[in-house]
Amino acid sequence: MKKKEVLTVLLLFLIIGGILQAQNSYVDLKLSLKEAQEYAIQHNKMVITSKMDVQASKIALWETISNGLPQISATGSFTDNLKLMTTLLPGEFFGQPAGTKVPITFGSQYNSGATVQASLLLYNAPFYIGIETTKLAQKLSEQNLSKSELDTKESVSSAYFLILVSEKTLQILDGNIANLNETLKSTRVMFTAGMAESTDVDQMVSNVTMVENTRSSMQRTIEMNYNLLRFQLGVTADTKIVLTETLEGLTSEINIEALLSQQFDHKQNLNYLLIENQEKMSSLALKSQKASILPSLAGFYSYGITGMGDKVRTQQWYQNSMTGLQLSIPIFASGQKYSQIKKAQINYEKAKTTKEMVTEQLLLQEKQLRYNLVNANLNYKSQKANVDVSKRVYASMENKYKQGMASSLDLTQSNSLFLQAENNYVTSLMNLLQTKLALDKLLNNM
Repeated sequence: MKKKEVLTVLLLFLIIGGILQAQNSYVDLKLSLKEAQEYAIQHNKMVITSKMDVQASKIALWETISNGLPQISATGSFTDNLKLMTTLLPGEFFGQPAGTKVPITFGSQYNSGATVQASLLLYNAPFYIGIETTKLAQKLSEQNLSKSELDTKESVSSAYFLILVSEKTLQILDGNIANLNETLKSTRVMFTAGMAESTDVDQMVSNVTMVENTRSSMQRTIEMNYNLLRFQLGVTADTKIVLTETLEGLTSEINIEALLSQQFDHKQNLNYLLIENQEKMSSLALKSQKASILPSLAGFYSYGITGMGDKVRTQQWYQNSMTGLQLSIPIFASGQKYSQIKKAQINYEKAKTTKEMVTEQLLLQEKQLRYNLVNANLNYKSQKANVDVSKRVYASMENKYKQGMASSLDLTQSNSLFLQAENNYVTSLMNLLQTKLALDKLLNNM
């Protein structure tokens, strides 16, 4: 019996362990930049909301169309007249003296009825314009989805770059701390041998502490950047993310000449397309207001049956039916329609002006982004070369310090310049990636 219990417990542990392992494999994500973008398109909450808007717009289109399709309704009623209505009629009708009134009760104890009515909209100008407007609204929702996906890709890329830059900075700090610790060790030996002063040791200790504090702050920054990426990806806070690309790899893929030679058609830009369709919406709104003063025509058919009697089972039934046309002609609305048309006209003119403004902004933005990319590339190359120079200067100063030919202050200043050069290089690299990203987005390369 105990042997069976032991086997059962072992089996449960194996099952639970398998479930936990499966969960861990599910939450761990190894992503390249492209994979991160595609993952976000499927799981980002804003993108999911935009997809729902597209679905809602499709339903709204059918809702609009259905207003012009045949409408059929049925009604039924049953009435028990607990006390029939009595009215007074002139007595002359019944041979009574003039001036007398005779009470007469009308109706029956029970009344029943059922009616089926069908109607069809034959002509209504705002209805047809409404269909066109709803189709355009659906197109707008699809374009908004594309823009949401594009914005998400940009946000994911920015977060991805931030993490790589932060981790690169952390590597630089780790290397600097290692060098400073070696220098601190040498300084203590030199102090013991009487070749250095205690202030030199204190200066080295201060340098190590300062860089270690910067490293701790950078570790917190890295975690914040990972949380930002988790939010963009639509995953939980405990999801482990591993980035499979490096800054150097991403930078080596940048082809400045090809990017600068790519033509820009502002009419294919999503921002322009959205504004253009909003202008069309304003135009349709103006047409709808103008069409509202036109007549509308509808046809209808009705069939009913009515039952009357003093007993439920012995009611007498009578049929009725009718068909016809209903014409509605707006005649006078106290200037309300005129005001609505003028308002729609103003909104349409505003939309046209906005489209012109967006066109100018996009053309200016293109020139500025190309200029920024050229500058960012030049700055990146310059800072990269400056790092090599600063590294050689620091190595030379460190050698002089160990030989007693330079002070700890000289070494500290050289180390600060080297760190600053490293930071400037990483910043320029980040700026290059961000500038390229902005131009890629403008040119629809993402």
